[in-house]
Amino acid sequence: MKKKIVSIICVSALGATMLAGCGNSGSDETVVEEAESVVDEAKEEAQEMEQEDADTSELEVIEEEEGETTEAAGEGEGTTVTVYAAASLETVMTDLIAQYTEEHPDIEIVGSYDSSGTLLTQIEEAAGNGIDVFFSAAQTQMNTLQDDDNLVVDGTRHNVVNNQVCVITYTDSGTEVTGLDNLELASSMALADGSVPAGKYTRTALMNIGILPETDDPSEYTTEEVSEALGGLEINECSNVSKVLQAVAEQSNEVGTAYYSDTYGYEDQVEILEYISYDLTGDVIYPVAQVNNAEASEAESEAALDFINYLISDDAKTIFESYYFDVDVED
Repeated sequence: MKKKIVSIICVSALGATMLAGCGNSGSDETVVEEAESVVDEAKEEAQEMEQEDADTSELEVIEEEEGETTEAAGEGEGTTVTVYAAASLETVMTDLIAQYTEEHPDIEIVGSYDSSGTLLTQIEEAAGNGIDVFFSAAQTQMNTLQDDDNLVVDGTRHNVVNNQVCVITYTDSGTEVTGLDNLELASSMALADGSVPAGKYTRTALMNIGILPETDDPSEYTTEEVSEALGGLEINECSNVSKVLQAVAEQSNEVGTAYYSDTYGYEDQVEILEYISYDLTGDVIYPVAQVNNAEASEAESEAALDFINYLISDDAKTIFESYYFDVDVED
């Protein structure tokens, strides 16, 4: 429409110029000058209109691209749940997370694995921020998080599975060791330190069979003290139970104590010499709870609770059992 108006102005100016050619010479020059001025103004107006049209088109394109980018970003957004879990849970958790996210593709579960004691310290140092779920290999660490730190969300704590501590050796080791009673016969032993649940359970069992003296907290026995009680046995102190398993499987140490569940997938590399009775270790309960994460969005909090509910479901129990965990526990 704007271009049509400019064209009409130009045509009118041109007509005026032609008529001027038929009149007096004095006034002709004036008319011609005015007509040329009109044409010039019309051209300038046309150029301004064209520039405005170009700017408007460019702005529309930018707004459209921004809208598409925002929409694409919205479609790609998801919810992330960060889970801190005991090292002995890493293998089974990989399967559990895969099963859960298959049903909940909009939720990403990120697992971080280490000894329960190490994870507890990390959660405490962060004041719970950035961590949504804690899955411990012992009640002690969860009790601390709940009672001392007040970082467990009320009503979200559950006992999930039980486990069993075993004395293991590598396949065809030819060891003379048959179990806890004669560990001193080994050339070396891999043992988790006392802050690690598996290390504490082992020390508790050694205390209950009389190798270590009675004490209120067996976890306080140092590796050196355990070695001395076992006749100076060389002990490789490990920071978590998974490292104990690796040390034995790789034949770095003749024997070690690990969980029954740890031997899953290592049946060709390690042999179980003794399943240590619960009477000696106590129940090896794994509790889970939602962490009070002040940084979590409402969606993240809801997803964290939903994942915990999945972990205590019958579907999850089937998977736990296939990885040698005992699911017959009281919640």
